[in-house]
Amino acid sequence: MYIKTLTIQGFKSYRDQTQIEPFSPKHNVVVGRNGSGKSNFFAAIRFVLSDAYTSMSREERQSLLHEGVSTTTTLSAYVEIVFDNSDNRFPTGHDEVILRRTIGLKKDEYSLDKKSASKADVMNLLESAGFSKSNPYYIVPQGRITALTNAKDHERLALLKEVAGTKVYEQRRTESLRIMAETDTKRGKINELLDYIESRLTELEEEKEELRQFQDKDRERRCLEYALHQRELQDNELHTANERRDHLSQRDREIQAYEKSIEEHKHTLEALTAERDDVQAELTDFIGTRTEIKCSIDDMQSTSESEGGRRQMLQAELAQLESEITSKEAELDRILPEWEALRASEMQEKHRLADMQARLTALHSKRGRANRFRNKAERDAFLKQEISSLQSYKSSQSQALEATRAEIEDAKRTCTSIDEQLATVQTDIEEGRERIRDLQEQTAQLNQKANDLNEKRKEYWREDAKLNNNLARESEELKKAERTLAGMMDKDTGNGLRAVDQIKQRHSLEGVYGPLYRLFKIKDETFNIAVETTAGNSLFHVVVDTDETASRVLDIMIRDRIGRVTFMPLNRLHPNVPPMPDTLDAVPLINQLEFDETHIKALQQVFGKTCVCHTLEDATAYVKSHGINTITTDGDKVDRKGALTGGYHDPRRSRLDAVRAAASWQEKVRATMARSEEVKNAIATIDQEITRVSGQISRLAAQQAQIREARERGLADGTARSREKERLQARIEKLEHEAEELESELRSVESRLDSYTRELESPMTKGLTDAEEQELAQLNQDSEQSSKQLRELTSKRNTLESDKNRLEVELNESLRRRRDHVKRKLESLGDTTDDGTGATLTLAARQRELATLDQSIASLNTKLQALDAEIDRVTERMQKDRAALEKVQNQLLEDTRAMSKQQKTTERYLAKRQMLQNRKDECARNIRDLGVLPEEAFVRYVDENPNRLVRKLHAVSETLRGFAHVNKKAVEQYTNFTKQRDQLRDRRKELDTSAESIQELVDVLDQRKDEAIERTFKQVAKNFEEVFEGLVPAGRGRLIIQRKIDRDEAEGDEDEDGEGQGGIDNYTGVSIKVSFNSKVDEGLRIQQLSGGQKSLVALATVFAIQKCDPAPFYLFDEIDANLDAQYRTAVAAMIHSLSGTAQFITTTFRPEMLVTADKFYGVLFNNQKVSSIRAIKREEAMEFVDQEAQAQ
Repeated sequence: MYIKTLTIQGFKSYRDQTQIEPFSPKHNVVVGRNGSGKSNFFAAIRFVLSDAYTSMSREERQSLLHEGVSTTTTLSAYVEIVFDNSDNRFPTGHDEVILRRTIGLKKDEYSLDKKSASKADVMNLLESAGFSKSNPYYIVPQGRITALTNAKDHERLALLKEVAGTKVYEQRRTESLRIMAETDTKRGKINELLDYIESRLTELEEEKEELRQFQDKDRERRCLEYALHQRELQDNELHTANERRDHLSQRDREIQAYEKSIEEHKHTLEALTAERDDVQAELTDFIGTRTEIKCSIDDMQSTSESEGGRRQMLQAELAQLESEITSKEAELDRILPEWEALRASEMQEKHRLADMQARLTALHSKRGRANRFRNKAERDAFLKQEISSLQSYKSSQSQALEATRAEIEDAKRTCTSIDEQLATVQTDIEEGRERIRDLQEQTAQLNQKANDLNEKRKEYWREDAKLNNNLARESEELKKAERTLAGMMDKDTGNGLRAVDQIKQRHSLEGVYGPLYRLFKIKDETFNIAVETTAGNSLFHVVVDTDETASRVLDIMIRDRIGRVTFMPLNRLHPNVPPMPDTLDAVPLINQLEFDETHIKALQQVFGKTCVCHTLEDATAYVKSHGINTITTDGDKVDRKGALTGGYHDPRRSRLDAVRAAASWQEKVRATMARSEEVKNAIATIDQEITRVSGQISRLAAQQAQIREARERGLADGTARSREKERLQARIEKLEHEAEELESELRSVESRLDSYTRELESPMTKGLTDAEEQELAQLNQDSEQSSKQLRELTSKRNTLESDKNRLEVELNESLRRRRDHVKRKLESLGDTTDDGTGATLTLAARQRELATLDQSIASLNTKLQALDAEIDRVTERMQKDRAALEKVQNQLLEDTRAMSKQQKTTERYLAKRQMLQNRKDECARNIRDLGVLPEEAFVRYVDENPNRLVRKLHAVSETLRGFAHVNKKAVEQYTNFTKQRDQLRDRRKELDTSAESIQELVDVLDQRKDEAIERTFKQVAKNFEEVFEGLVPAGRGRLIIQRKIDRDEAEGDEDEDGEGQGGIDNYTGVSIKVSFNSKVDEGLRIQQLSGGQKSLVALATVFAIQKCDPAPFYLFDEIDANLDAQYRTAVAAMIHSLSGTAQFITTTFRPEMLVTADKFYGVLFNNQKVSSIRAIKREEAMEFVDQEAQAQ
């Protein structure tokens, strides 16, 4: 074992916390300037080991605290040593032992392994590890070597006696002699008392017979008086008064119960009324909403009917228009082929007529040219010019025809494209119609869902309002219950219990189980009073799993300065539960409790030693037979040590009832708050869902609006494209007619060109040829017929064309436009469907909403009826309770009046009752003085007439007057004196035995003291020779014991061996003789040596003592200060050799000690007078010592 580390704070010059680097288990050297704090470092170790700092005054403690130049004041200091305990010299079972001593102006405390310890425990632990009080030389401070050097012979002898432990022997011997002196004094007093008692017993023996006769008569007198007093006490109606008081208490409890019931009924009625008002208000809102919806439905139905009639009219008109359009189109389809055929025939006939006319024109022109032109050349020139002109005209007309035909093709393609676009628009319109129907159905479903959610939210709102009312009431009741419970305990305990709950919750402490009253339930309320009386204030003790948990909670409470509580750590509880009876008239109290097995130790500690009995007599009997505590169900308690407690228990002050009430209301508040939180979360969830559904409805409405706008744009676009198609068709017809005209014109031109060409190729004649004349005649005839036929065809065609144009105008300008207009009106009336499905869907949605509202109204009506019924029922209950309360209050008033009347009557008997009660007490005392009365005393005069009892008592009293001189306490005194005599004799015998044992102990102590001193001297003398030889190899040293010899005899009578006659009492001192340069010389006495030699001899003495009683480590403070260089080297070498088995911590100013040391430390001192210490290297230590030597 050795010192491992050292921590100092606030001690002397070490103001700041200074933790020293671990020491070497061998030799450690501390260097530092004078006044730097080396000695304070050693003083700190001595302070912990109590070598020199035992019982200190306030001033002495103040002197150990740091006092520097700073303004701050040090109020406490501590020094902590960590021992390496790997060899288990300290019996702690740990490899390290931490010992701390803390000092302040008003405190001086020890701690062992971070736990508080007493000084006696620390001293015993140090002695068990080898720190002997009789050998303080394991710590050698400055000056002790010098003191030992200058010590006298008798002082050295006293030192050897101290090392041998004679101080302990002397202390015990002195204590034994003191006890013997006290024993002799006590024996003298006992003998005096025995002489007095013997003489007094002789006198009392003569008075016993006369006293016996007196006692017989007196016993009879007391029996008579007992009977009379008992009867008088019964006449005072105490029992009746008690019963009436019990009745008053019972009625008081009934009144409290009825008042509580009425209060609960009031709260219930208020809640029901509030709920009814909420339901009525909601019902009113629903009825108003239903009226609005119904009006809306009526309006919608009316509108629907009017719109339905209008729609029907429009639909009928549309149907008629469609029918007319179909009829017209059929008629047009019938006319068109005939018109086209006539037109074709007309065109064909027109072409044939044109050809004939052209030929006729050519023939006539030819006939005319024969007269016009003189020769063929003029004719040919003219013809060529005409041909050229016609060809040019033909070319322009052909181009016009091609352009017309191309325009016709473009118009037809445009019509085809328009037809395709119209088909697409119609498809989009139909799809929009279907999409709107789907969106309306979805909107209706979402509206229904929103209505359902609103209804559900309203239910939750009602429940939340009800929960808020209940929570307010329950919180108020909880506060009242907590105030009642707090009134049954002191303020600090109440604050402490609340603080424990807060600390447990804030720090999540699993091991805090709470106060005892929360950890059990009573199976039968009959045992309430017994449980409460047995537990007492233990009900408020806090149960925890371990003392560590209790310490954590206590630390927090002390830090926050809140409350006080008593803890019951289960790991520290070891209840001793005796065998308990379990019979019909005695039941273990703990068996009537329900609790968790985890807490059984706490419950056994409080209730494990108590049984419940029916009567006080049974309780007393079980206490005597089983040695346990008993209690009745009324709370009368019999303790096994003899105490009997009981009396009246006010049920209104029951702690368990208050605890149960507080727990019940707390649980109700917790459940209500939990349900309220659930309801609020549900409302928040429904709000989110309603918001989501409303968003969906808005999005669907926006989609419907977009689709309607798209459909309206589609309808307008279709109408515009239909108009464009009609315009294009009219244009196509016109272009086709123009193309036909151009074709006819071109054929006419070609015919003329052909005629001119043939004429040009023919020779010029004066007229027509016969064939041409014949052809001309035929052509005129055919031309007439063709013109006639063309007129007929044109007439027919015109007639049909007139019908066709009429039909087309009717279709395009009237019927079809009217049909589009009717369709747009139908679109504006509904949702673009021909059957009004959109309006039907809207009306159906409102009707579903109305149906849902009707269901809600019906449900609210049912609930309203149920609430009215419940209100009536609660009101009826409350009225009954009020009637019962009034009845009980009247009975209580009557009982109070009766008691008041009886009290007035009883007041007259109070004085007599008090007198009789005092007399009864006196009789009871006298009966107790006489001992146990015979059984007849309780039954002999029970039925006796009171007058006869008085006469008998008078006769007995007259007889007793003759015994007035009798010593009434003679028997008692005789018995007491006899008992005292026997006790004194036994005590005297014990004292005689003790005196003999003490004398033997003194003799043994004297013998052991002599043996110890001689043994110690021999061992120290032998060690001294060995140590001195080790330090001075060329020399020799001896310790010599001195005895009481005739003063005239010289030193020749000195005995070097320490043996002689006369025993220890003849020893007068111990002298030293040494030789530094010879082993055979007689040697010199220590007074003849130089200062350095004296110091060496003193060190040899210290080493010899230490070898006699080895310590685990040694502290030397500048022991080599006065040594010569050669002896310092020898001392350093010896310490080095001894450091193999023990730790050395030394201070020095010399270099020799540094050569052999293992670890080095330097002490520093700053301007603020604050010391510090740190580990340094050997070179630094050497340099410091050299600088110090040069400075000196």
